[in-house]
Order: sequence, then structure tokens, then C-alpha cells
Amino acid sequence: MPGKFYRYRFTEGEIVTLKKKHPCGSTEWTVAGAGSDMKLKCCGCGRIMTMGREALEKATVAVKRG
Repeated sequence: MPGKFYRYRFTEGEIVTLKKKHPCGSTEWTVAGAGSDMKLKCCGCGRIMTMGREALEKATVAVKRG
């Protein structure tokens, strides 16, 4: 069952709120690279991680234009 952000076109610079917290306590991530694998940068500590597009669509709660 597709979620709210199924096939959403993520663009660089958007701030994405995820369901689970990062160990630093932040739930907000900045999209640093868009493609089949998404590159995300934590807004709390600056850590960069890579996540698959499908996993990101499932974990996303809200998107803000950055």
C-alpha cells in the first residue's frame, strides 16, 4: 500500500522529517543528493547517510521547502 509520499519528487535542499530519531536527537534531514539512492544530511549533527528512495518514502512524515 503506497504511503503519502509515494513517488514524491525529492529535490536537493528540502528538509525531510523522518519517523525515527537519529542518535543525536534530531528527526530532520536535508536532502543533499537525489536519485535512486538519496543522500541525507542530519540537521542536528551534520552526519551524512545514504538511503534508498523507497525506504525514504516509507519513513517520511513531512517535507519542508528549504
